[in-house]
Amino acid sequence: MTAQEELFERDGRVKPEALQENPWLKYLTGIENPYWNAERISRMDEKKENAALQYVLRTLDILDTHEELDQAQYELLRTVLCWSEVAKGGTTEDRERWMQRGYPLEIHNEASALIYADHVHVRDREKDPAFLLIQTHGLAGQYIRGECALRDSAPLRVLARTLSKTEFCLLIETLNECIIRAVSDNIWNDVKEEIHTFAERIFQGDLAEKSAKERLDHLLPGVLDTADPSQIEKAERLFAEKVFPHYDLWYFESALKPFGLSGATAITSMAAGAAGPDIEHLNFKPLADALYYDYQNKKHVNTYRQRIIERWLEEPAEYEQHVRAEIIQRENVLLFGVAFTPVCEKLIDFCVEAERSGLLSYEKSITMLYDTFGFRRDSFDRLNNEESYLSTMNDADQSTKLSILDYVVGTSILDVGSGGGVLLDALETRFPDKTVTGTDISQNVIDVLKRKKAAEGKRWNAVVHNFVEGPYAEPVDNIIFSSILHEIYSYTDLGEGKFDPRSLQIALKNAFASLNPGGRIIIRDGVKTEGRGKLRIHFKTDEGMDFFKQFVHDFHGMDSLSEAEKVERMDPKRKEVLTDINFGREFLYTYTWGRESFAHESQECFGYYTPEEYRQVMEGLGMQIITLRAFLEPGYEEHLSPLVDITDENGEPVPFPNSNIIIVAEK
Repeated sequence: MTAQEELFERDGRVKPEALQENPWLKYLTGIENPYWNAERISRMDEKKENAALQYVLRTLDILDTHEELDQAQYELLRTVLCWSEVAKGGTTEDRERWMQRGYPLEIHNEASALIYADHVHVRDREKDPAFLLIQTHGLAGQYIRGECALRDSAPLRVLARTLSKTEFCLLIETLNECIIRAVSDNIWNDVKEEIHTFAERIFQGDLAEKSAKERLDHLLPGVLDTADPSQIEKAERLFAEKVFPHYDLWYFESALKPFGLSGATAITSMAAGAAGPDIEHLNFKPLADALYYDYQNKKHVNTYRQRIIERWLEEPAEYEQHVRAEIIQRENVLLFGVAFTPVCEKLIDFCVEAERSGLLSYEKSITMLYDTFGFRRDSFDRLNNEESYLSTMNDADQSTKLSILDYVVGTSILDVGSGGGVLLDALETRFPDKTVTGTDISQNVIDVLKRKKAAEGKRWNAVVHNFVEGPYAEPVDNIIFSSILHEIYSYTDLGEGKFDPRSLQIALKNAFASLNPGGRIIIRDGVKTEGRGKLRIHFKTDEGMDFFKQFVHDFHGMDSLSEAEKVERMDPKRKEVLTDINFGREFLYTYTWGRESFAHESQECFGYYTPEEYRQVMEGLGMQIITLRAFLEPGYEEHLSPLVDITDENGEPVPFPNSNIIIVAEK
């Protein structure tokens, strides 16, 4: 019989006798505001569920699989598991009573032990086995994660003195298996050997602590691998001197890992600096709670909040009118969160909903956020869907991107605007003997790439660089611009607005200056159609006509065209438009991306040069053209055909205009 079947009716109601016999159950079923932990849920709507109760039931079921326990051991561990989560429960009245008694409810193991002691009238808490095990509940896992010191589990030494080593280790390991496996079998399999070592060390009285570096490695897994050595040294010094000797850390990884080592160090320093003399715990749950939301049916970091907090950490005086630390101290706990002004909060909420629902007005509405916090206005400031965008924007298997690898020469390769790093991976696989480096103008994107490199053991490098600002630091044999020149053209403002051809000329001139003799510039990007032809588009859905109208209103990449050239004729009844062939080509490219990406794609001009203009620019630099090939990207026509029919101005069927070009030029 499972714990659910033992305690609940089939309709989900608690059995009256179970409620009477198990006072802990009253607290966990009487929760008015369910406790939730961002680390343990995959979607934020799960926080509405009674997670604490379901967790306890899972631990009891796992305990029931341990037939090696004698009756006394089983009853002890069952008592511990039943009571260890009660501080997360209770009615509002219960919680107010506990707070009045000074129970640190945010530190649920300590508070649960005190609540248990009240109910069973524990006389000597320092010797009561159940009290001691509830009080130290979960600390083994927190020790492994680097959140607390081994000395916090010293009260268990009382049990070690009354039990054999075998008995003590059996209790500790079984308890922690129930605690950890109820979260994840995989986590338990990863740490069970460490739990065994933990139990043996407590029994032996070996409470020597890990180094600050070791604890930081566990607190922020993978982050130190990509951090600057000076930043690691700064963090080690802070944590060794100001944090680890004085405080345990709660919800550290979920709250602070998104900010990297620098941000985590700054926030922890802020919290430690504000802590009063009685504080023993730095609890970052309020920050973690505010940092996540549901996107595409999955828990996701609210990147708007993340980026704003990062900017505030960099320049607190500049942005304190929008953001501030929200610090609450109760009993021995400091709770750290971040508060935004009401206007900033509403702006964030609007941007989240606008991007999530694909509102066509998104780009204009987000302007205030960009301007206020100085964010970039390019494709990487999709912000909230940045993670999924970076993972898909370089989907080489679905495009012609890999074909450009055939033109690589020499020993060194620079991939400009590496995005999610797929082309870097392909280059490393294809050319294991060459030096491969990815660049981007955004530190955020480089941080993502460095984390990928560390996690996957890649050899390529990633650095911040902008060819509009100057040549690369050292000459290379290949510079690849794969779907990046159109972004330079679309977002660079040299003082006279965006869509300035000078930005391309400067970038290519600096790339040329960065090449070794015989080196190559390899470009794969959008292409304009030669001439001034017309394109008639017939939409097969009503939505397509609306999409086109919004595109005409929002797209400014071809404002050299008159309004009459952009839309020579529009027939809503027949759902047809007659437009300039290049304006229509730009629209069709944007249409393939769909409504959610409209706000961004409508800000970019994908085709900026015709094939002949490409030739003139590259030869003007003094380069020899090796390859110049315009084509229609595979899958493009198949995707659009169910949505539109295209003809010339006389109604004769025509193929879709070429979308892309590959050009290879040698110095």
